[in-house]
Parts: sequence; C-alpha cells; structure tokens
Amino acid sequence: MIHTSTDNMSINILYIGDDNPFSTSYHRASALKRLGHSVISLNPKNAVRGLEGPIISKLHFHTGYKLIQRNVRAWLLYNIENINKVDLIWINGGELLGKECIQILKRKECPIILYNNDDPTGGRDGSRFNSLLDTISDYDLCVVMREINVPEYKSLGAKKVISLTMSYDEVAHQPFESYEVIPAQFRSEVAFIGTWMRHEKRDKFLIELLRQGVPVSIWGSRWQKSPYWNLLKDNYRGGALGGRDYVAAIQGSKVCIGMLSKGNRDLHTQRTLEVPYAGGLLCAERTTEHQNMYVEGLEAVFWSDANECAMLCKKLLANNKLRESIRFAGMKKVRALGVGNEDVCRKILNAVQTTYQMAL
Repeated sequence: MIHTSTDNMSINILYIGDDNPFSTSYHRASALKRLGHSVISLNPKNAVRGLEGPIISKLHFHTGYKLIQRNVRAWLLYNIENINKVDLIWINGGELLGKECIQILKRKECPIILYNNDDPTGGRDGSRFNSLLDTISDYDLCVVMREINVPEYKSLGAKKVISLTMSYDEVAHQPFESYEVIPAQFRSEVAFIGTWMRHEKRDKFLIELLRQGVPVSIWGSRWQKSPYWNLLKDNYRGGALGGRDYVAAIQGSKVCIGMLSKGNRDLHTQRTLEVPYAGGLLCAERTTEHQNMYVEGLEAVFWSDANECAMLCKKLLANNKLRESIRFAGMKKVRALGVGNEDVCRKILNAVQTTYQMAL
C-alpha cells in the first residue's frame, strides 16, 4: 500500500539524515519544506551519541558500522513509533542504517529512497559503506552523483537508480548584497576552502601555487596534519567554514579554487555549483562535466595542473574587467542549470511520482 496525500501540493516525508545546519543534508531537508512538504527529520548520528570518540569512531568507520546496528535499530524503533502517516521516506547518506533498519522502515508501506552524494561503490574508504551496500536492493530509488555509480548500484540489486548533479542551496548559499558588507577576515585574493586529505596531494598543489607567487588563503579542517604544514601555515586562515562565513569566504575572494577528490572519482563537486551561485569565480580542474556546465574562459576557468592554475590566477588578478565578466557570467549560468536543491528535490520527487503514481 502506498499512502498518498489528500493535498496534491504536499506530502508527508520522513527524512533521515544529518541535521547540522551547515550540512548539505540539512539544506535538502529545508528545500523540501520550502517546496511545501511536511518534513519530519531524524538524525541517525543521535543513535550513537557517546560512541563518537576519535578511536571508536575510526573503528566504526573501518568496520562499516556493523558493530552499532543494535543501537541504530533501537533508536529507529523508538523514534518512528508515533509517526503514523508517511508518504515517503528519504534517507540522506545512509551509511549508519543496515538491512534490518530498512526492513523496519518498510513497515510504513511507502517508497524509501536513498540519496548519497559520496561514492560508496568506489572503494576509497575501505569498509566504511559495508552496511549501506548491503541495503541497496531494499531501496525503491537510489540517487547518485556519478554515472559510474549507476551500473555498480544495479549490480548490487538496485531497483531504480538515477544520476543527478550535486547542488547549491538557494537560501544557504545566497550571496551578500554587496562586497562591501563582507567581513574583512573573509576577503582574499585567491581562496581554497576544503579539507586536507592524506592521499589527494592538495598540499603539494597549493605549495606550488605559493612558490609561483599566487597569494592563496586556505580555510578547512586537518591542514595541521599535512607534512608540509610549516610551508602552509602562514597562508592558513582558519578551520572548516559553514553558513554565512562560508559564503563570505567565497564571495570575498577574487578567485576560488575548486579541487576534486580522485579517490571519490569526482568530475564535479558541491563547490562546482556553490562557488558561482555564492558570487565567486570558479577556478577548477578541467573535466568533461565542468566543461559541460560552464563555457571555459567565459563562465569559469579550468586547469590541468598547478602551473596552469597559477597562470590563470595571476592573469585574473591582473585583469579586473575580465575577472568580473567571468564571475557574473558564472553566476548567471549556474542559476540557469537547474541545480539548486529545490530543483534537484523536484526531480527526485518526480521520479518517485512516475514510479508510484504518488500525488506530489
């Protein structure tokens, strides 16, 4: 039995995902509410509060969250006991929910969808996604960000898989009215906003930019762990950014560098959409997906290595007219692509509606 809403403009959605206001999961839940739907949010991380120390968190990460399934099941049963009418269950991420958890949710007799913007079938994170991968065949719809994930999910028994681009949020990433109101601590010549990753060589890339005279400002987590920290610390501006600080650092930069995660098989990232929407100039690695989204040299700039990136940055910093032309064109283009969270949520709900004839 599939519950349908008596109000064709609204359905009841049980949303299971991170509810941190800075998370993309929270942004999508907010977008669903802006579209007029009733959303009940549950954060599965609450199931393992007290089990999040650095050592034990690493243990669970590397054992695919198999050891905490009893906790997660108990938490889930307790929290959904009094939730009666549900038209759709939207699971964002899903790595904490094993097969028995999905079977519990199936008692609600409505479609269950998985949205995961990571790369669970890519192998970068070892056993991290083992619990999730066991459940792929139990979802009614899986939403992925990479075309390569589609056949991989199907090989695991997925009923239906659609591939969409990542997205910006229409509200959270709205640019400031003017550059003048951006706090001075978030203004920069060239910005890189992102986490240090052991195997991605981001530190070496940025060091090469600095060696070639590019004034890079760095925000993000874990940079102190880099073996090259002493060469980077003078350009480090602070930890992970969220909310309006994140937007300020993008819009407050003259050039914003976008890097991919090779281990995640990225051809575009959240930054690909967030940077132009928030009023930044995207300077990212050249890929087929980036080139399909933006006209190179007119709406964004792309590079293949640090040398080309350094050349582009210096060219843009020296030419205000060119820089502003590309920035404004990028802002216009990203809004025309239909890749905001509200756009993406509509596409997903339409896919569910097509399959289940739901009244959305």
